[in-house]
Amino acid sequence: MNFSHFIAKRIAFADKSSFSRIIVRIAIFTVALSMTVMILASAMISGFKREISHRMFDFWGHLHVTDIGARRFLDEVPMHMTDSLMDEIRGIHSVSLMSAEDRELHSKGGVVGVYGTIYKPGIIRTKKAIEGIVLKGVGADYDWEYLLPYLKEGRLPNIRDSVSEDILLSVQTSNRINLKVGDKMIIYFVKAGKQIRKRFQVCGLYKTGLEEFDKKLAVVDIRRLQDILHWDRDEVSTLEVYVDDLDDLDILQEYLYYEVLPNNLYAQTIEHKFSAIFEWLQLQNVNERVIMILLLVVSIVNMITSLLILILERTNMIGILSALGAQRWSLRKVFIYQAAYIIVYGLMIGNVLGLGLAYIQKYFHVLKLDEEYYYLSSAPIDLNYPFILLLNVVVVLVILISLILPSYLVNKISPIKAIRFR
Repeated sequence: MNFSHFIAKRIAFADKSSFSRIIVRIAIFTVALSMTVMILASAMISGFKREISHRMFDFWGHLHVTDIGARRFLDEVPMHMTDSLMDEIRGIHSVSLMSAEDRELHSKGGVVGVYGTIYKPGIIRTKKAIEGIVLKGVGADYDWEYLLPYLKEGRLPNIRDSVSEDILLSVQTSNRINLKVGDKMIIYFVKAGKQIRKRFQVCGLYKTGLEEFDKKLAVVDIRRLQDILHWDRDEVSTLEVYVDDLDDLDILQEYLYYEVLPNNLYAQTIEHKFSAIFEWLQLQNVNERVIMILLLVVSIVNMITSLLILILERTNMIGILSALGAQRWSLRKVFIYQAAYIIVYGLMIGNVLGLGLAYIQKYFHVLKLDEEYYYLSSAPIDLNYPFILLLNVVVVLVILISLILPSYLVNKISPIKAIRFR
């Protein structure tokens, strides 16, 4: 039988001294609170990044293919959406590519969809308001499943055989220009120095929560924009490509550019196209690391303090066991084991509280957010169970390792003086 473990098990949480009990409970509470906050912080930051990223990808796709002559986002440079090009892009299921370090990279998946789109700015003019707008034209083959979760009122545009006048406006734009589902309006465009008027009818209202985009974008039949620009039916400004796995964005972008696309076209990830938003999301990782480190430091300091107090409380026991021939390292391990019990007990409570509060937030949305600043109406939750398990292991190991040095206090205790100590 392990001597140190046996002694630690017998004295763990068994001290009748009120002061020791208070110290142990404070230590357990601190570890539990730290783990609770770590779990919630990780889940919320991960959920926040996931939700914003998904909304961006749902509206814009994962990759954009455009003509090399289009230097800016709204440049009206047509590209031919040929059947052979579309079939080749759709046929990408998994790819292999050599990296700059001569390392072969493999994608986890491939392309799940590719759709031709046109972006055209215009001006909405009503009796009471004038509002700038960017129209996104999509075809009959567009997969509306990406936008359906954000539909708040009405229906999606009905794009079939005949050219549709339907327009899907954002709730924000609708409120500003005082238009509701079923209302008609005129949008003005400029082409070759001439003003062009087109009539549209509001078929539905959407809301992604991304205010900067919601206030500018509306969705219409791509043929309306082709007619305004005098483009053929196979001419578009952008091909929006959707992929299986987000981890494949870079390798698929490289593969498209070097292996599939003709010389006059290039591919760009949405992360690169809207780099400001995704860089801002990456900054959340820094916040997460800072929170984790600070809470871990607090737990370490608290456990070191508790360990020292527990050693001083057991000075007499240390003296007696030393006089009976117990080795110093065995005595030190007694208190390290005791600290381990406290840590594990605290982690158990912290995990229950952290996961419990996370589930409450996930399903009941208790914590609300201001959409104007956070793009979301409530704090999102994304529980990464492997990460939580790893976090528990790291917390136990780091704290226990940090307790080895303070445990040397046992070596400083003289058996003779300790036995007299009361």
